[in-house]
Amino acid sequence: MSSEEYPTTDLLITGTEINYLFICPTKLWYFAKGITMEQENEWVDFGRFLHEQRYANEEKEVLVGSIKIDFIRRGDTIEVHEVKLGKSMEKAHEMQALYYLYYLKKLGIKAKAVLHYPKLNETKEVTLDGREGEIEKAIKEVERVKSLPAPPKPVKSKKCLKCAYYELCWV
Repeated sequence: MSSEEYPTTDLLITGTEINYLFICPTKLWYFAKGITMEQENEWVDFGRFLHEQRYANEEKEVLVGSIKIDFIRRGDTIEVHEVKLGKSMEKAHEMQALYYLYYLKKLGIKAKAVLHYPKLNETKEVTLDGREGEIEKAIKEVERVKSLPAPPKPVKSKKCLKCAYYELCWV
């Protein structure tokens, strides 16, 4: 299916779901079923604090349909900005930003994305340029995982130790 054939009305998944797909499909499944553990997690709290302090003057949490962008900047090109704690899950961050760009493109909005890593004082620019197929594949995989009757079997890794869902998988 080409990007022109994917109906905008079907873009009902969130950027968080795309992100979680690349972090852990088990986490994605729990989150999609309404089991949200993030409000209890100290790492999530720290990220929220860092975002609020570092980007206090930005228009935050811009909601467009089913996506919630950390902040945007308007100029010659719309810039979608996502703030992340560290780069250990950079692929998930990049795919989330690409999904936002894909989503906006479907609405007729050309944009670019910037990932911010404030603890590292680094940024990374992301553009959709020819990666629509990669996003469409991720969308289909998110939909598949969400439709499973039970969570996928977790795969233990070092990222599990800081995960808000650790106890659901390993305790």
